[in-house]
Amino acid sequence: MVYISRKEFFNAAHKLYNPAWSKEENDACFGPCANEYYHGHNFELTVTVAGTPNPDTGFVIDLKKLGQLTKTLIIDKVDHKNLNRDVDFLQGKMTSCEILVKEFWDILAPEIEKHSNGRLYKITLQETHKNYVEYFGEG
Repeated sequence: MVYISRKEFFNAAHKLYNPAWSKEENDACFGPCANEYYHGHNFELTVTVAGTPNPDTGFVIDLKKLGQLTKTLIIDKVDHKNLNRDVDFLQGKMTSCEILVKEFWDILAPEIEKHSNGRLYKITLQETHKNYVEYFGEG
């Protein structure tokens, strides 16, 4: 099994806020991330595909194709956007990194299978220098 990864970058604003809670409960749980005027990050997204290299090309997936898929299906929809307000597939959902990677997975996984000799293995989303989330498509 060979693992191949592509990094992409996007900037976006969001807030973590549960509308079923009071402002005080949201502030206690999410702190400054519940700011009513939102806050932003410079996100780093890494998409990893696992598979066997195609004997004709030597590729598990053409990295240019993986970049195009990621840009068209994800980056173009989230870059310089308000994740809570502007992104159709995030409407009504908490915009935590944990939710983001699951939503990105659901969009990318079937397309990667169509265009590769492998499958989506892992998505890593880095929100800050200290914090990142990894998702392997389980549950």
